[in-house]
Amino acid sequence: MAEESLKETTCSCCGGAGEHEHHHHHDDDALDLDKIGTCSCCAGDDDDDEEEEEMPLWTLIVGTLLFLVTYLTDLIPEAFSLPAYIVAYLFLGYGVLREAGENILKRQPFDENFLMAIATIGAFCIGDYPEAVAVMLFSRIGEAMEEKAVHRSRKQVAAAIDLRPEVVQRLNEDGTTTEIPAKEAAVGDVVAVRVGDRIPLDGIVVAGDSLIDTSALTGEPVPVACREGSEVLSGSINTSGVLHVKVTKPLAESMVTKILESVEKAAARKPKIDRFITRFARIYTPAVVAIAVGTAVIPSLVTGHWNYWIYTALTFLVISCPCALVLSVPLSFFAGIGAASKQGILFKGGIAIEQMKRIGAVVFDKTGTITKGNFVVHQVESADNRSDDDVLALCASAEQASNHPIARSVVAQACERGLTLTEPSAIEEIAGQGLRANVGGHLVLCGNQRLMDAQKITMPELTATEYGSELYVAVDGEYAGRLVISDTIKEDAVDAVKAISQMGITTAMLTGDSQQAADYIASKTGIDDVRAKLLPQDKVDQMDSLRRKYGPVLFVGDGINDAPVLAGADVGAAMGSGADAAVEAADVVFMHSRVSAVPAALHLSKETMKIAMENVIFALGVKAVVMIAGFAGYASMWAAVFADSGVAALCVLNSVRMLYKK
Repeated sequence: MAEESLKETTCSCCGGAGEHEHHHHHDDDALDLDKIGTCSCCAGDDDDDEEEEEMPLWTLIVGTLLFLVTYLTDLIPEAFSLPAYIVAYLFLGYGVLREAGENILKRQPFDENFLMAIATIGAFCIGDYPEAVAVMLFSRIGEAMEEKAVHRSRKQVAAAIDLRPEVVQRLNEDGTTTEIPAKEAAVGDVVAVRVGDRIPLDGIVVAGDSLIDTSALTGEPVPVACREGSEVLSGSINTSGVLHVKVTKPLAESMVTKILESVEKAAARKPKIDRFITRFARIYTPAVVAIAVGTAVIPSLVTGHWNYWIYTALTFLVISCPCALVLSVPLSFFAGIGAASKQGILFKGGIAIEQMKRIGAVVFDKTGTITKGNFVVHQVESADNRSDDDVLALCASAEQASNHPIARSVVAQACERGLTLTEPSAIEEIAGQGLRANVGGHLVLCGNQRLMDAQKITMPELTATEYGSELYVAVDGEYAGRLVISDTIKEDAVDAVKAISQMGITTAMLTGDSQQAADYIASKTGIDDVRAKLLPQDKVDQMDSLRRKYGPVLFVGDGINDAPVLAGADVGAAMGSGADAAVEAADVVFMHSRVSAVPAALHLSKETMKIAMENVIFALGVKAVVMIAGFAGYASMWAAVFADSGVAALCVLNSVRMLYKK
């Protein structure tokens, strides 16, 4: 979808679109990964910005000083006032005049540059020199404010997610390293990652042991251990030991690049309100010119007051400039994207922000979304002749050699309690049931109910657990106890679900887990509607059912099996720690994988749309009032300047408020 929209995209900072360019933006300006959501004239690194802004800033200062000295003082003789105004006008308005001329040559004259050019040149013709210069002055001030706001929001997006490396240290056959640009690293190359460095590319560790800080990608503060054979993702930080990583994906396909590309496409996926303004401008501008010509000519032929009606027409042209709309609406969405990125929420486009405002239900996946997707020993129940620690130590000793997530959780719990483990011998895994091992001369069985039945272990009457998997333990043919192991609900899940409900939005959960497990999670978190034991294709059907019942749906998931539902939802949101397929299919990515990001994103979307609509209503409202006053003879060129550049500046300032939202 985003790719199809690229041909008619607007620049996210200035709103320049296709044949309707704005402030020196051209059709052939290409979106670049380093210039997040902006056209080439708005983007670039800081050094380039300084070089590009040096001359315009100088002309702005000189033009402003010359205008103020001429208009407010007697330092310039009256005979030289017209040349002084003309020089100030050219310093301040050369960009607008140049753009208007270029558009006329391209046979695309009808834009705000054309309106300002003919209005100000006409003002010179009828002797209103200060008003003509003032139009250009306030236009330049508004443009400078816009550029400052865009630069700030772009830097916030970039600071939040731009983790891509400039260079990598490639290992040579003789053991030395060569520094090469990251984009030149090929699949199969081995790169060295020193302590404190970011892992530059996705790959597999071929040498070294370390702890990896993945907080930039997942938001999880606990470092993850990695060793030879471990898969590592670009953007993570190597914290404790030198690693040699074999590249499995080039820079263009790495995790951080995929995330950056998603944000870059934000400008390409235009919200409906933005598309409306683009279509509106195509009809609006020539209509305004026609009305102005009619205003200047028809009443003048009747009354003979050519000077008055020409002035009224020129005032009307200045009032009608659509700068405020062209500037503020795209900037509102880009500011919203920038504000969200500070919270680790990456909107892939304005459409997602706009659509999220209408959400009637938030639908969660369970594992990895509401829960952490890990296994933790929540309860140990021992037989009468044994202690809980004894049962846990025996089970953990037998499970030490297993890589199964449940086995690792048992060992982790035993270590957390400080229990001493015995190295097992004669380990035998029994598929689908568990394992048998010799621990300190005792035959230990660890597994499910089927293992106990198969080994003819006499079981006492046990109360069914409310939620979780049961791991039974038998020692030397006698039942010793059981461990209850379950996934862990994320710490912020309860508060997040409550916040969503307070917005008047229904919460639901779709999961492939058992109905018992789903009901338990729902009861603990306060989720309204639960649908369990679902296959991936069933989730799509159930989501359609929820949409019919509650309205537009936001689906939040993290697994490969969630990708079809994410793509089919009105808005799909993926946890950043989830599968690549889920992240690719989503409209929004929660980099920190926190449930609290969901109500935060909903709130940000409402605020962004509110500000965008405030700008539209305010700009059109002020223009309408001043237009009516102008036709009635009560609005001067100064009022027109405020209705154009003044309103644009106020709308830009209103949009920038999004960057300070908490």
